[in-house]
Amino acid sequence: MSTGVVVACDLDRTLIYSAAALRLGGEDEDAPAMTVAEVFDGEPISFWTRDAEQMLGDLVEASTFVPTTTRTRKQYARVRFPEPGPRYAVTSNGGHILVDGEPCADWSRAVRERLDECAPLTEVVDHLAAVGDDAWVRKHRVAEDLFTYLVVHRDALPPSFVDDLTQWCAERGWTVSLQGRKVYCVPMPLTKSAAVAEVAQRVGAGRTFAAGDSLLDADLLEHADVAFRPAHGELHEAGWQAPHLTVTRRAGVAGGEEIVARLLAAVRAEAAPEGSAA
Repeated sequence: MSTGVVVACDLDRTLIYSAAALRLGGEDEDAPAMTVAEVFDGEPISFWTRDAEQMLGDLVEASTFVPTTTRTRKQYARVRFPEPGPRYAVTSNGGHILVDGEPCADWSRAVRERLDECAPLTEVVDHLAAVGDDAWVRKHRVAEDLFTYLVVHRDALPPSFVDDLTQWCAERGWTVSLQGRKVYCVPMPLTKSAAVAEVAQRVGAGRTFAAGDSLLDADLLEHADVAFRPAHGELHEAGWQAPHLTVTRRAGVAGGEEIVARLLAAVRAEAAPEGSAA
């Protein structure tokens, strides 16, 4: 039974982790038990701890749990949540709200109208093509005609590239985020927080809890009543803080498990009768 709380949680490097992002450390025999969260081309590519997966099932039951991701709809569909899974999801950095797996046409149309406030996607795509270099650009992608990103060789990325691109994009109403091997360029009106607020209004939730690790999650965390971020990622490197924010003690996949545990505890405390032990 869900409470009047929406829980909006980023996916990559917040809830699920590639092998490169696990940060296990320590001895092999001390590593947590893990399960596969995502398969691509027949290979497991994303993971969470077994405990995190089990608690996530409880969190979906106890709240309106909304996976909130920059992934496209196709990329999101690869993530295998515990059954029955979340009813709502936000994909494409707020470009789409999914209800039982289907996009909300009214929301998608409203988002397209707001994107007229900034420079067109084609201008940003052309700029990336002009400033990128095959020596360090592996792929250049456009996501659902909403935003664009580069897949880069991180070690070969010129030191000033992200800062220069950030300034150029800001002058045109776009924002930039470096996440792992990807450099995202996203229109400023395209936000996770706006989509999550729409979901909260639809379900009548009075409170929103959120978690995320990247600069594209900052507005989501800012607008939440309670927020969590892991001790890694763009926000951690920037020292990002807020009065209502808690940072995990652990990093990597263990930090992801801690986020799920903290979100579940917060939801249960919210649902507990006043004056009772949570």
